[in-house]
Amino acid sequence: MMLPLPLFWASILAPLILGLVAAAKRELGRGLVNAVAYLSAAFLAIPGIVALAYSPRINLASWIVDPLFIDLRGSSIGVIALGLDGVSAPVVIGVSLVTALVSIYSIKYMTHRIEELRREGEEPPGLGVYFSLYNMFSISMLGMALSTNLLEFYVFLEISLVSSFALIALYGYGDRRRIALLYFIWTHVGGALFLIGILYYWTQVGLFDVVDVTGGRGVYVAESLAGSAALYAMVALVLGLLVKMAIVGVHMWLPYAHAEAPTPVSALLSPNLVGIGGYALARFALPIFPEGMERASTALIALSIATIIYGGLVALRQTDFKRFLAYSSISQMGYMLLGVSTLTAAGIGGAMLQYLSHAVGKAILFMVAGVFIAELSGLRDMGKMGGFAARYPLMAAAALLGFFHLVGIPPAIGMWGEVLLVIGYSQALGPYGAQALLLVAVTVIAAFTITAAYSFIAMRRIFFGPLRRNISGESLDAFKASIIVIGVIGVFLFIAVTPLSEGLRASSELLAAIGGGGS
Repeated sequence: MMLPLPLFWASILAPLILGLVAAAKRELGRGLVNAVAYLSAAFLAIPGIVALAYSPRINLASWIVDPLFIDLRGSSIGVIALGLDGVSAPVVIGVSLVTALVSIYSIKYMTHRIEELRREGEEPPGLGVYFSLYNMFSISMLGMALSTNLLEFYVFLEISLVSSFALIALYGYGDRRRIALLYFIWTHVGGALFLIGILYYWTQVGLFDVVDVTGGRGVYVAESLAGSAALYAMVALVLGLLVKMAIVGVHMWLPYAHAEAPTPVSALLSPNLVGIGGYALARFALPIFPEGMERASTALIALSIATIIYGGLVALRQTDFKRFLAYSSISQMGYMLLGVSTLTAAGIGGAMLQYLSHAVGKAILFMVAGVFIAELSGLRDMGKMGGFAARYPLMAAAALLGFFHLVGIPPAIGMWGEVLLVIGYSQALGPYGAQALLLVAVTVIAAFTITAAYSFIAMRRIFFGPLRRNISGESLDAFKASIIVIGVIGVFLFIAVTPLSEGLRASSELLAAIGGGGS
């Protein structure tokens, strides 16, 4: 169906304009800061609200389409449009609602961070520049999730890279400029490889369109490519997205960038941006390179299992709270890659729910880490924490919900994602016999055990045991309330998953059929 108003474009253009207005001001007063943050949050939340509002009423396999689009088929580009279906809905909800609430969270945190940098003798740009870059970063992820055209997706991908690079370089921690450069090089290489893949598609098809939404509903127009040249193009595209996901072997940049970014940026980088790579694998690689993806399926499944286990085991060894969360993100991306690599509707659906669960859970945990950094003199070392539940009961409850999302324990939507992942994994390896199913059982048990271990060991180290610091009690403000709201949204999504899952099932079955997988 077509929306009555261009709400998706409004959610992208309005925050961009607000950010530019804020950046033009040399200094923002408290009232203007609040206005920019809250207005940006309101517009960023629109796509998520649309997805939640329409999912009980229509079959999302038919898409929700913005009425404003740019027809560039005469220029061999295609149609620049925004829309969502059942597969992209969990991604859109995750990006939209988390970016909106982190915008509010940023007010106090970034005020603290800028003052801290000034005490260190530096003169960072003020909050106006921060919100300008933050809004660019946020709308770039929304744009990627809503894109129906490969070139459109790539443009938003590059905007995300430039804006997040600047945020790390200007406001990050430690050797932030070197870390920002490391992040930029790695992820730029990933983007370049993705570009090679889509340019090959363009040379064969003449347009960048994957889905046509000009008729008010989504119709896949992607042409399937096969042959040796297509296989090389697929390898480039997939490898580029694996770099973006920080899959083991190409993950080296993530622990540095996500741990040393300013915490509001970490709360978007780790759960939202890296997962877009998994979404793009399902949205673009499956329909364009079905033969190549089928040939690579087993190798990608093995790589995903290795990523889950490696990221989880290294996370167990971390003492820095943010670095621990960064390694756990590597492990969580392994789950998402596993779902897509099964080429099944259940696996694809599980991967998208895993994205949503990770977006909610990891945002909560990074934001809780930011509370301690801002209020406890930069505290990040879990070895110096302990007993914080007595002083920070709301943050303890929020963190527990965050870990529930990672582990997949009710009332977290991650439980539904993990059920679908196991079903898809079993369907993919089931035809190979009893030994393959035994392998499924062993790897699933190992993966879930490691995830539970690093999650609840961290929970115990931070919030339970003797209180190791003399800290004052918790006060509820907008800074912490934004975290609580994300936690409440996560519980709501667990309860109200049926309408969302119906559209996800229909769209995943369609995508799996196009990509040559089973249902």
